[in-house]
Amino acid sequence: MVRHGETVWHAENRYTGTTDVPLTDRGRDQARSLGAWAAGAGLAAVWSSDLTRAVETLAPAAASTALPPFRDDRLREVAFGDGEGLTGAEMRERFPDRYAAFEKDPVGDHLPGGEDPVAAVARASACLDEIAAAHEGGRVLVVWHSTLMRLVLCDWLGIPLSEYRRRLPMVRNVGLTEVRVAGGRRSLLQFNTPVWTDEEDHR
Repeated sequence: MVRHGETVWHAENRYTGTTDVPLTDRGRDQARSLGAWAAGAGLAAVWSSDLTRAVETLAPAAASTALPPFRDDRLREVAFGDGEGLTGAEMRERFPDRYAAFEKDPVGDHLPGGEDPVAAVARASACLDEIAAAHEGGRVLVVWHSTLMRLVLCDWLGIPLSEYRRRLPMVRNVGLTEVRVAGGRRSLLQFNTPVWTDEEDHR
């Protein structure tokens, strides 16, 4: 499981959610690094969310493996409602009470107008279970999004969803997280391992 490459909004630390923002040049370089990794990864299938930044990140991996790229909108990022396109500082100015509540409990007090994170986990987990069943025994690359990935991982690992920002504070662009799905159990093998080689991205 891999987070998409950098976008303009992510470079500015803006909450992107379901807004369809393309990759930056740096993001496309990151996608090419993922494609080089994928060429030797023994993949059985490649999947992404249907948002442009994930589709663009997956494209070099699909090309390098000659695998058809599958998309599913259930892998989309959590919708941030009134927070879409804003930085934390801007939200603190526009709706300070709601943002303060979000910082304390980002699940029980998710951003105004945004998606319920519990519902987001349900849709994404259903999709990932279907992908695992369709490619049983194979290694599958899924390119998707930071917040949704952290929420799902917390759910799978038995961590309270409201802790996702504290327990898993950062997922780097094209960082590799590997989960084994077997016998109805999910095991975390690695988390947030760099694929992109720019030293600045390893801080």
